[in-house]
Amino acid sequence: MSKPRKGGRPKALPKAPTRRSATPGRVPPGSRGRAAPGAPRGKVGAGGASRRRSGVGGDQVEGRHAVRELLLAGRRRVREIWVLADAEPSPVLDDILELARNERVTVREVARGRFFAEARCEAPQGVLAKADPLPETPLEELTRARGGTPPFLLAVDGVTDPGNLGALLRSAECAGVTGVVLPRHRAVHVTPTVTKAAAGAVEHLPFAVVGGLPSALLELREAGVWVVGLDADGPTLLWDLPAADGPICLVLGAEGTGLSRLVRQRCDEVVRIPLHGALPSLNVSVAGALACFEVTRARTPR
Repeated sequence: MSKPRKGGRPKALPKAPTRRSATPGRVPPGSRGRAAPGAPRGKVGAGGASRRRSGVGGDQVEGRHAVRELLLAGRRRVREIWVLADAEPSPVLDDILELARNERVTVREVARGRFFAEARCEAPQGVLAKADPLPETPLEELTRARGGTPPFLLAVDGVTDPGNLGALLRSAECAGVTGVVLPRHRAVHVTPTVTKAAAGAVEHLPFAVVGGLPSALLELREAGVWVVGLDADGPTLLWDLPAADGPICLVLGAEGTGLSRLVRQRCDEVVRIPLHGALPSLNVSVAGALACFEVTRARTPR
């Protein structure tokens, strides 16, 4: 958004049995995971994920916190976990091994060359998991209140950098976002780099993948959701955002270009973040975090 326009070696690996069913800123863009053929099948989480491929992604999860959260959440089936043979020890890695043993998920100790040939992010921290893709949630379902809480949605308009999306999803989950809307085309989905940057947040966020974001925003408005775009040219300051305690969807634009013309036209309100320094912009994940927590502030009883 531009101004004034917006300890010790790890424990021995368990011999786990195989399951029988067993606003954006101005930043340039930047993965893709693949599952090992014939991988053994692991846990089916509560309300298990669909076995069909989904448009969300997430079938390869990399990074210690992301893999631990995958196992803790139990949202989808984990087929197997790969651990680097000489991985640095840590309490998080110990947790992963214990959780995998308890859930009877196969763990493989893998040599360095093979591990890094399979890894897709720059710093997988010596662990990756192969799982069912994240399930898609119908857009209509995201418009329903959860536990008496009005919908608090986040839509991304063409964000292509996986590191940005992952950081944004982490902030969104911490702020209490109840659902994420992703365009099916011309935007990054949940890659291994996204899962690493999100540090497990993807396990707790419902995702709707839509063919066209402008039509999806119109559908949200018809369902009573207030659609608010974040853009450098917004006429309203983010701090003056009214009625944030009701059903709301924040819309963030692509790196470099901001909100597209049609998306902006479908917003009920367009807001900006005031900047007072020398730099002309904020990273999209930072701008999104500020906007998400401003909504959270408005919804928090004092």
